Amino acid sequence: MTTPFTTQTNRFPFGSASWDQLGHDHRCRSGQQLYTVGLFSGPLYALKDSIDESVMLEDGRLIRSNRLARLEAALLISSAAATARKLVQQAGLVDTQEVNQLVDLLNQSYDRTDSAFRVERTATGFLLMTRPALVSWLDRLHQRQSQMQLSQPMMETLTIVAYQQPVTRANVESIRGVQSSEMIRQLIDRGLVQVGGEEDSLGRPFLYITTRQFLDMFGLGRVSDLPDYETIGRRKEPEPEAEAVSTDDDGDVPVPETQGSAG
Repeated sequence: MTTPFTTQTNRFPFGSASWDQLGHDHRCRSGQQLYTVGLFSGPLYALKDSIDESVMLEDGRLIRSNRLARLEAALLISSAAATARKLVQQAGLVDTQEVNQLVDLLNQSYDRTDSAFRVERTATGFLLMTRPALVSWLDRLHQRQSQMQLSQPMMETLTIVAYQQPVTRANVESIRGVQSSEMIRQLIDRGLVQVGGEEDSLGRPFLYITTRQFLDMFGLGRVSDLPDYETIGRRKEPEPEAEAVSTDDDGDVPVPETQGSAG
């Protein structure tokens, strides 16, 4: 038993004169010439990698679309790191994937044109920042350290906590050589340090760690991104190996014999 599809194939085999005539009648039936595309000549359309119409020139300069300009402006006026979802809303974009694509495009242009700016991915989102090479100059120009209200002792304490975390107050003081409880308290008040637990030792002292705000302030995605962290940062101490205990032939632990005089 043949199906209608089988009968259709037998009556109009592909490439035959009957098939060509059927296609001609179909194209001309509406009074205008139609072009056969799709099944026989390829896809009807191809999806673009991005709907953004920005163009990067050979020298790295960008001809920005409205979408890219809105994203760059949102990053410029943001006082803190902005999540990808927040940037989607602020710049009127499609989704977080488009945010990542446009950020990569901006950074490519910034790098090729030796721009002073770069979009960094921090622990809490995206942040438009100046390049590290300009840090010293900006500190002198705007006295940024005084604006951050971090004194030299506070910076020392924060550095120790950042590289040695989790760390107790006693350990911080042993490295600095001076009492540091007040410095730690001020860093906690500024949201840069927080209590991350308790040490399993006598008195159970607090363990201090840095916060996400600390990562945002210094443009870091994680603590391990700190300079020379592999050599300066705290290393995990290997767990002590259990001592091997000899047993007798029955698998029991032998009991040592007591020494003493008979009598």
